[in-house]
Amino acid sequence: MTETLSLVEPSNLYKADYLEMTSEWRSSGEKLIPWVLRFDSSNFQMMLDELHRLKHDQNLEEGKVNSSTYWLRSSNQKLLGAVNIRHRLNEALLSIGGHIGYGIRPTERKKGYSTELLRLALIEAKALGITKALVTCDKDNVGSARTIMNNGGVLSSEAIVDGVEIQRYWMDIE
Repeated sequence: MTETLSLVEPSNLYKADYLEMTSEWRSSGEKLIPWVLRFDSSNFQMMLDELHRLKHDQNLEEGKVNSSTYWLRSSNQKLLGAVNIRHRLNEALLSIGGHIGYGIRPTERKKGYSTELLRLALIEAKALGITKALVTCDKDNVGSARTIMNNGGVLSSEAIVDGVEIQRYWMDIE
C-alpha cells in the first residue's frame, strides 16, 4: 500500500464523500459496520451533532457508552471506511461489540485498508487511556479475524450471541 491513510473526524468537509460511501454500502445489501454508519444522514448536521454528543456527553442513555467515530481517508481524498471506538465497556459490549468496531466500504476491501484502519484506531484508543482493547467479529468473518490478529489480537473466547458465533480478541495497546 503506497498511499497515505489517515483518520479524520466526521465533519461537513466530507459530506459528499460520506454520502457516496454509505450509499455504496447500502446498495451492496450488506449491514453497515460500525453501527454509527446506520445513523440517518438525511439531516447531515444532526447526524454530526449526534456523533459529537456520543463522544462528549457524560449523561448518555442507559446502555450507551461514550464513543469516538473516525472516517478512514486516503491521500486521494476518498473515504474508505469508518471506525467507532468505545471509551469503556459495559456488560453488553463485553459480550459482543468490544471497544472497536470498524468497516471498509465494499469496493475497497482486500487491499490492506482494514489492517491500517485498526492500527490507527488502536493509537486513538491508547490516547483515550485504553491499555487493553477488546475487538469482536463473527466467526465466519475470516478477513476481520485476520485483521485483528495482524494487529496483535489474541483469541480469548468464542460464544453464540443471538444465534451468531462470535470471536472475542484482546489486544494489548503499547
